[in-house]
Amino acid sequence: MSVFKVASRYAKSLLDLAKEQGHVEAVKADIEQIVAVIKSSSELQAVLNNPIIKTDKKEKILVALFNGKVRPEIMTFFGIMIRKGRGELIYATALEFIREYNELNGIVKAEVLSASALSEANIQALKTAIGQQINAEVILVNKVDPTLIGGFVVKVGDRQVDATIAGKLNKLERHFVTQGV
Repeated sequence: MSVFKVASRYAKSLLDLAKEQGHVEAVKADIEQIVAVIKSSSELQAVLNNPIIKTDKKEKILVALFNGKVRPEIMTFFGIMIRKGRGELIYATALEFIREYNELNGIVKAEVLSASALSEANIQALKTAIGQQINAEVILVNKVDPTLIGGFVVKVGDRQVDATIAGKLNKLERHFVTQGV
């Protein structure tokens, strides 16, 4: 079974547990904290992914890092994952939990790639426009690509809108080629 499928099943179980206990928002906030810590520590990732390191040692490391900082049910849940030999899936499960939470709440992630950083007003206007188009709340991330001449590329799920100067020039070129000019 693929890593994605297993992580997705664990994430769904954790989300169901959070719903059952009425702590979905608190669990999501804690999971975001866990994602940030694991993402920022290559050493922690290596420990969780290493099958040679004993499960009790992995559990002690997680307890030292997160005990008292995240909800007890999360600690118990990740402890069970480690004891089952699935410590390498904790990060993927946490990311999948956030994705499923967003899906449950009608939140869509979008990315705008621009030649320079967009102003907060531009980001808000773009979020509003995308949100109205797809009828969902949008989390918009601005990434800078200095190789773009100007304009921007917006990616929402599997859709992409290219409003760059290079994109417009390519479209114009294709038009001239098809017209035989």
